[in-house]
Amino acid sequence: MADTALNRTSNGGALDMVALLLVVIGALNWLLVGAFEFDLVAAIFGAMSALSRIVYVLVGIAGIYLLARALARRGRVGPEPAHIRT
Repeated sequence: MADTALNRTSNGGALDMVALLLVVIGALNWLLVGAFEFDLVAAIFGAMSALSRIVYVLVGIAGIYLLARALARRGRVGPEPAHIRT
């Protein structure tokens, strides 16, 4: 059962799930910052402490990783273009 949960993303497995989780954490943190001026990461780990900086860096790396995966898959997902169909 756990193996199925890790492989829900196509061809990515655990790494994609971790990256997605980190990006969601980052998005929720930015939502809190924008809406309520509350930085959850800083509240948990301390403002610009070593741990909070590590979290911020990991979220950024995860975002770049997912962007690279999405760009690499571009054109390989979805219906075929009309000019290729026979």
